[in-house]
Amino acid sequence: MKLVAKTLYGLEKVLGEEIIKMGASEVETGNRAILFKGDKSLLYRVNYCARTALSVLMTISEFRIRSKEDLYNGGSKIEWDRYMNVDDTFSIAPVVNSIYFSHTGYAGLILKDAIADYFRKKTGKRPSVNTEDPALLINLHISNDLVTISIDSSVIPLFKRGYRQEQGAAPLNEVLAAGILLISGWNASATLTDPMCGSGTIPIEAGLIACKVPPGKFRKFFGFQRWKDFDDELFEKIKREADSKIEVSPVKIYGSDISEKAVQQAKSNIAGAGLSDVVSIEMSDFKYLKAENDSRFLFLNPPYGQRLQPDEIDTLYSMIGTSLKHNFPGATAWLITSNKECLKNIGLKPAAKYTLFNGALECVLVKYEMYEGTKKHKKL
Repeated sequence: MKLVAKTLYGLEKVLGEEIIKMGASEVETGNRAILFKGDKSLLYRVNYCARTALSVLMTISEFRIRSKEDLYNGGSKIEWDRYMNVDDTFSIAPVVNSIYFSHTGYAGLILKDAIADYFRKKTGKRPSVNTEDPALLINLHISNDLVTISIDSSVIPLFKRGYRQEQGAAPLNEVLAAGILLISGWNASATLTDPMCGSGTIPIEAGLIACKVPPGKFRKFFGFQRWKDFDDELFEKIKREADSKIEVSPVKIYGSDISEKAVQQAKSNIAGAGLSDVVSIEMSDFKYLKAENDSRFLFLNPPYGQRLQPDEIDTLYSMIGTSLKHNFPGATAWLITSNKECLKNIGLKPAAKYTLFNGALECVLVKYEMYEGTKKHKKL
């Protein structure tokens, strides 16, 4: 099968590495996506185990068009009864950038008519559209004259892990949190602290990585479970294989926040992920926090500035830099922010920078290497 795993901008490399380890072939990097080939078991495995995938699409048709009629004709040639029954509902998610369509929704309507007419000619009945809870979610992608029609095997985005009990004011996307951890190279080899943990996304994703818990373990539904060819026995086998690798975390993971409400939300979400024995959370102000040892990773996701005044933001970032320099000798710190101007207030030279997106916000992920006494690199 020709498959596409979608992700966030900047996470293509780590997702590609994940998918290669799962046994994919002909792996290519696209825009916010990884293209690859694999069988049904790989489709299920990527949905269940990939930490940085947002969704997994199965391509069922590709063709070129020179008119709107060509889209209808191409859509009509697909054997839709291979993928759904006339009594099943469907929905179309169109992404269109083409001179042939000035309105994205219109392209979706043309494909809808092609599907409906296909079944009407075969059965005398037309399947119904259900945008809320379709049996089949169809992805229509048109780039210039190239049409790609795929079926979404995830439906509910994969960042919705299923463990979150409480939502903070601006929670970090779970896929982004996992991606940051994978980019950093942290692989449960050293103590990890998130001193501005909010509702706990980074410590939880770290706990899942450390314990080798599949990110799909808490989900109750994947889109492929409604497909005509769904193999329940195969899916159960893949889940058993992945779940059998779960182990006790070899490292300590800590989270803290200045907000009592955030701490309670984090504890609730950690319990939902079954990580209460793995992740420790406490209420604390970062400026008073000190490293227990020098072999630790810090991950910070400070407020970006949308909810704070400019002078408060400057003070906050200045405090972060001071605390890192004085309280965390020998540590490696990773910080993500959309407020690039504020980074100068930290007063440290980044060892690395990455561009990422948190929702619609363009962010920068920076790495700081803290030294003890001299700039001689201390091995973690």
